[in-house]
Amino acid sequence: MDRRAFLGKTAAFGALAAFGARPAKAEYTRPVRYPKALKLGMIEGGVTLAEKFTIARRAGFQGVELDSPSNLDTAEVIAARDETGLMIPGVVDSVHWSKPLNHPDESVREEGLAGLEQAIRDCAAWMTPPWHEDMVRTVLLVPAVVNKDMPYADARRLSIECIAKVLPLAREHRVKIAIENVWNEFLLSPLEAAAYVDELNEIAGTSTAGWYFDIGNVWRYGWPEHWIDALGNRILRVDIKDYSRAKADKEGKWAGFGVEIGKGDLDWSAVRAALGRTRYHSWATAEVRGGDAARLLDISRRMDTVLERTAGLAPDSGGGR
Repeated sequence: MDRRAFLGKTAAFGALAAFGARPAKAEYTRPVRYPKALKLGMIEGGVTLAEKFTIARRAGFQGVELDSPSNLDTAEVIAARDETGLMIPGVVDSVHWSKPLNHPDESVREEGLAGLEQAIRDCAAWMTPPWHEDMVRTVLLVPAVVNKDMPYADARRLSIECIAKVLPLAREHRVKIAIENVWNEFLLSPLEAAAYVDELNEIAGTSTAGWYFDIGNVWRYGWPEHWIDALGNRILRVDIKDYSRAKADKEGKWAGFGVEIGKGDLDWSAVRAALGRTRYHSWATAEVRGGDAARLLDISRRMDTVLERTAGLAPDSGGGR
């Protein structure tokens, strides 16, 4: 193919993406570097899932993460996925806060465990179709919540005991458990986080657990690039948001998230360099205040800017050890 023909095809694909049309299946077998996703709850507008997926697609996103357990209908999810071409790279466990796996009440832990099992099954059911079998599927899990009444060591022991019970199910469905730190006062250093993941994988006998790295959340505890280097290829996914320590110092810690991507204190060049060192090439998922089509387009463009997103092609290995 000569240069003019190549540029023509590239422009055609860009136009299809801009208007939400779905190119041939072959276009999706090797997603672009840092394919972009967002959380379903960020999409305002549209009534049906297909309409919401189309809004996200037109804003420049290639994937969407859904919550599970939820009231979503599997047939509708699959129909929306296939109609729009939007990928579903994973799901978010929706009960890990209300029913934590380290709760002192065993019955609550069992309910949390049942929720995680459902998330694994839904992830497998909603996964991207067979021509994307090279893609890793993930269930985002906050593994434990530490507070005054829940000692740190007990949180670690109980959460590992619970997660160990679902590792065979995850392995059966080829789903990976992606641990995330969301200010739950647990796994507060990258070396500790790495050891936690490694212990789960030793129990599983294979790489079934990894890390869902939230670039903004970790700014409270340290520097994202340090965490990325320490976690290495345990990182399965990254959440994209920014954070302002200056704003947090003045208005409270939660106010630190009140900045747009690229307008906080994060050193995105250092983040990009660290991701490059780990050879990360999987999904970058927005987790910020959502909105209508215009708002989502702005988020998408900000992600392109801070990630210096390129069109270099690479299969989604999803990290892993």
